[in-house]
Amino acid sequence: MKRFALRGSAMAMEAKEIALVAAGAIPGALLRWQLETVGHHWVGGLRGAAESDLIANLLGSFCIGLLIALRPPRPRLMLLAAIGFCGSLTTFSSWMLELARAFGRGHASDGLAVVLVSLVGGLLAVVAGFGVMRLGERAFGSGRAAPRR
Repeated sequence: MKRFALRGSAMAMEAKEIALVAAGAIPGALLRWQLETVGHHWVGGLRGAAESDLIANLLGSFCIGLLIALRPPRPRLMLLAAIGFCGSLTTFSSWMLELARAFGRGHASDGLAVVLVSLVGGLLAVVAGFGVMRLGERAFGSGRAAPRR
């Protein structure tokens, strides 16, 4: 009987984790969609997709930096925000599409520029998010009670 109870509790925990990822993925996907709409209006047509992809990827990277700076680590928040929200906000497949289009048009330098700006910009955005969170903790406290002696 214990074996069934353990399996049931593991399934319940997995269902909660799935729900957290899904709850984060929905707003991330909706924001991603809205960024495409804004990019289309600002730049026009498919030309706005590259800019929207870059903004989405940098924003997601910045959010990841904020999340990894949190102490102590918060596994449920990572499922909700990092995997769910940031995972659906950022766009590896769209990034690859933009690269393929650039190479297909014979604009290899544009494609390589997208790779460089995205990778370096993404890493810098993670570092910036991490730094902002740590500065905020120093300025406003971590929100945790001081340890007892």
